[in-house]
Amino acid sequence: MNVNSINKLENLLEEKSSTQILGDFLNDQLINWPLATGNYKGLEKVEEKEFQFDGYTIKVQFNPERIRSSAAKVDQKSIENRACFLCLDKLPKEQAGIAQGDDFVILVNPFPIIPQHFTIPKVDHVDQSFEENVSGMLSLAKNMQGYTLFYNGPKCGASAPDHMHFQAGNKDFMPVETEYAVLKNLQSELLSNSNQFEMRAFSNYLRKMISIESESEIEMMKAVSVFYQTFSVMQPEEKEPMLNAICSFVDGKYSMHLFPRKLHRPSQYFAEGDQQLLISPASVDFGGVFITPRREDFEKITSDDIVDIFKQVSVDDEFFQSLCKKLRVNLGLSL
Repeated sequence: MNVNSINKLENLLEEKSSTQILGDFLNDQLINWPLATGNYKGLEKVEEKEFQFDGYTIKVQFNPERIRSSAAKVDQKSIENRACFLCLDKLPKEQAGIAQGDDFVILVNPFPIIPQHFTIPKVDHVDQSFEENVSGMLSLAKNMQGYTLFYNGPKCGASAPDHMHFQAGNKDFMPVETEYAVLKNLQSELLSNSNQFEMRAFSNYLRKMISIESESEIEMMKAVSVFYQTFSVMQPEEKEPMLNAICSFVDGKYSMHLFPRKLHRPSQYFAEGDQQLLISPASVDFGGVFITPRREDFEKITSDDIVDIFKQVSVDDEFFQSLCKKLRVNLGLSL
């Protein structure tokens, strides 16, 4: 695929909305790409159930096609021994794309979780890296209104940690998007006193979450940078601090939810026999939709399992409180 020979989203937006453009693009791919056609048809058979917690919901989805992602081997040797499935010259001949600027290409994800599910790799084969691509994420979010972007860190659910990419899906698919508006006034801590952006901390949301809102892309980048640098210092052993991110642009405002982590996969993932739950949490799980690729896991998972998995992979209370304290200082909010 030659990125210079395909349509650019920013040009197409002059005539149609992003939902029209990407909806038509998906439909065209489903006509011409049998693999995607079958898997999107399979979404009709996906089963879902819900667990209610204190003011919020966790959905659990049974989706057997996601076994490739949940069970992906992401150790260095495994990565070196396989071709990169996000490099443009390695894509299936049926796979088309829409360019976003000169750096990213929007592709239909052939193994969907979401009714309209896109993978957005960088043109160049470079490692998964959040901080230097925040601007790209915000630009994508603004041009893809009606969709939500998400990022999985190299040790936080990315099945291709060797190739920088985002994913996107229909807005409000993840409960966090609708719950945030209610919960931010009930159980969050304000960390900033800037009138240009708002940063809040959620310590009692099963997982730990830092949320940022602003109408300005520049201010969003500043706030995200403060979070990233502060968190990075607290995880010096990591090349990139362990995180997942969810981002959207709605009614003239950017919103980003950041989930600081301490572990890639919970103990249940490695357990044997009836004790095993093949769940490898990524952004969608942190957003409130647990993905189970095996029926036995879907049927036996309990609310206690969800609480325990989040407790294992999220940073603990003491760490999070320290992070929040450092953020308040670094953002200039008096203690």
